[in-house]
Amino acid sequence: MPTTSSFTVRPAQAADLAAVVTFPQDADELFYCYPKASWPLSVGQLAAAMAERRDSTVVCLDDRVAGFANFYQWQHGEYCALGNVMVAPWARGQGVAQRLIEAMEALARQHFKAREMRVSCFNANSAGLLLYPRLGYALSGLVERRDHRQQRVALLQFSKPL
Repeated sequence: MPTTSSFTVRPAQAADLAAVVTFPQDADELFYCYPKASWPLSVGQLAAAMAERRDSTVVCLDDRVAGFANFYQWQHGEYCALGNVMVAPWARGQGVAQRLIEAMEALARQHFKAREMRVSCFNANSAGLLLYPRLGYALSGLVERRDHRQQRVALLQFSKPL
């Protein structure tokens, strides 16, 4: 990662959505980060998700929106579940996901007094499967789901004490 890069974290704004919807590069990537969405991801779909979720957040790399996430479940004093984790293709491999997840962990503690963060990752999402354990998440469950092609897939559930 270049030492000249600068990260900023802030709440997502409506003006960010046009950039964020370009992050998933195909229907598979969209399924990994937003299984209920239909390809291609639209600003309307993402805005609807933001309206139902909490703490939609972006990470900017050198003042350019590079990552997005939010909470799709939250239980005050107990846990938050991380969702819609997306990183711009141009920013992958530069630490954006790690910075984003660290920021979301801080928000879970601050806004919900959460003692645990939960995240789910589909079996074909090797980037996520490699990232979450490196950040201290432990496998906590495995459930069967159907993907956007109606194929059987495994959803691996991870958790981390905060």
